[in-house]
Amino acid sequence: MVFDGILISLIVALFRGGSFRSFAGLRLKYGWVFPGLLVLQLAVFHFQSGYAWVAVISPYSFIGVYLVGLLFLWLNRDQPGFMVIAAGVLLNFIVIAANGGRMPVSLEAASILDPYFVEILKNGVLYGKHQALTEATHLGFLGDIIPLTKPYPRSQVISIGDVVMNIGIFFFIQQLLLPRHPKEEPTPAAGEVVSG
Repeated sequence: MVFDGILISLIVALFRGGSFRSFAGLRLKYGWVFPGLLVLQLAVFHFQSGYAWVAVISPYSFIGVYLVGLLFLWLNRDQPGFMVIAAGVLLNFIVIAANGGRMPVSLEAASILDPYFVEILKNGVLYGKHQALTEATHLGFLGDIIPLTKPYPRSQVISIGDVVMNIGIFFFIQQLLLPRHPKEEPTPAAGEVVSG
């Protein structure tokens, strides 16, 4: 959902007259952290099914990714929208940490998805960072419980934290890409003397 939010935000910003050239002026502290966390997550997703030791450490790696991500957002909290993004990340982190490093997914909400994915959840097979939401799940209302389907182009199930994150992402990208118009100084009235 995060990638969808980024794409939608970029499209809206461009329609509003924004420009990718604005990225040239973006300065983030420890900017390499975000792509590094993304690569780490993708590596864990890929290898946890084939290597037992990766499967063992994967829940802890997901928790670690969220903690480092929260620190990155805090260090860059002066960026517009970053604290809203951090609030969404925190909500997801809380439910993942409360459930042993896995994001619970509502099977009812997931019924809009590929039946293969639902079957994997039911059987407890490792898939990404997800697991089925059951009666034993803690803070299930923070899990992936919101189904998105037609007319939305890509069916998926998201969390409250995802919604909050995407609001922050939208605000950040709009502020970044749209031109900033300097405030116009008031024109002195006839006969008025401007001091200074």
